[in-house]
Amino acid sequence: MAKQFLLSGRCRHVLIIGAELLSTYIDWSDRNTCVIFADGAGAAVMSRGKAPRGVLASAMHSDGSMVDFIHMPGGGTLHPPGQEMVDERLHYIRMRGNETFKMAVRSISEVCREVLDEAGLQSADVDWFIPHQANQRIISAVGNRLRIPEERCYVNIDRYGNTSAGSIPIALDEAVREGKVKQGDVVLMAAFGAGLTWAASVVRW
Repeated sequence: MAKQFLLSGRCRHVLIIGAELLSTYIDWSDRNTCVIFADGAGAAVMSRGKAPRGVLASAMHSDGSMVDFIHMPGGGTLHPPGQEMVDERLHYIRMRGNETFKMAVRSISEVCREVLDEAGLQSADVDWFIPHQANQRIISAVGNRLRIPEERCYVNIDRYGNTSAGSIPIALDEAVREGKVKQGDVVLMAAFGAGLTWAASVVRW
């Protein structure tokens, strides 16, 4: 969306923010979720520029048939807010872990290949892979499928947990501040989340 605004000429700079306060939706008795999700926020500014720098390709997909893989059943029209919803603990995040893992690995790998193909690049051209910090097993599995070595995959989930929409901007900021991402580097970023929704972008920094 930000790229389209810039290309349309309607604006020169776009501020993009990803933020989550997931601790308010976590059931602390559910070990499938409470040890994973966390609070966090990150932001980036995209500006119009000239090739060959910038966003080389991006793609996003979703499939609502798998909505119950990661969801919060209560609070909407199906289960309106009320005492019954609270009693049944429907106001907390629920996740089908095994199914989510399999879908995440497959869909992230596919969308990464999609944007690399569109940009005319291969995995070997990627200097840094900055994925959504869902869990280490997903990151490792996707890295193996894409043949991107572990030393080129940026990981910080061990320090912050899964900050959802905040995870990629937080990781990107850290990678830049640590001097890992440098001018001219090809950076592949990929996300996965509720919906189910998955997306990727490849950028020349």
